[in-house]
Amino acid sequence: MATDSKSPGALKPGDPAPEIQLTTEAGQPFQLSDLRGKNVVLYFYPKADTPGCTTEACEFRDDARTFARYGVEVVGVSPDPVSALAKFRSKYSLPFTLLADTEHAAAEAYGVWKEKNMYGKTYMGVERTTFVIDRQGRIVEIFTKVKPAGHAAQVREVVAKLT
Repeated sequence: MATDSKSPGALKPGDPAPEIQLTTEAGQPFQLSDLRGKNVVLYFYPKADTPGCTTEACEFRDDARTFARYGVEVVGVSPDPVSALAKFRSKYSLPFTLLADTEHAAAEAYGVWKEKNMYGKTYMGVERTTFVIDRQGRIVEIFTKVKPAGHAAQVREVVAKLT
């Protein structure tokens, strides 16, 4: 899948991944550039511990050994506070970093903070999107409007080609 080419300035494969400086679920500072030299799966999701987000996170968890074998670091980003992310990670034994993007700065930098519509109500939120980033910090693949079930397998196919 590719980015929505209708969005001016939208990120596309080959672009450098924007820097992220957020707080992890453990309350630690995180910088994306600290992962330079590793392939990264950076996935944005709307809200921790909701059905779709749980499905997506648990699929990445269940494939964690495969991603590790490919030398891939999985990182999840949502607008949830640190406390909600810590609970989510613990509840589902998620073996990867979750980032609190409470001010949605990362979501905006990656173009995934969008107007959404549910039951006739319009609001701003995260559009479920995954970025595969190579060892040099360049975006290799972008999955937009992700369907949670089966998504980790789609991402696994892409990262398998990076090794």
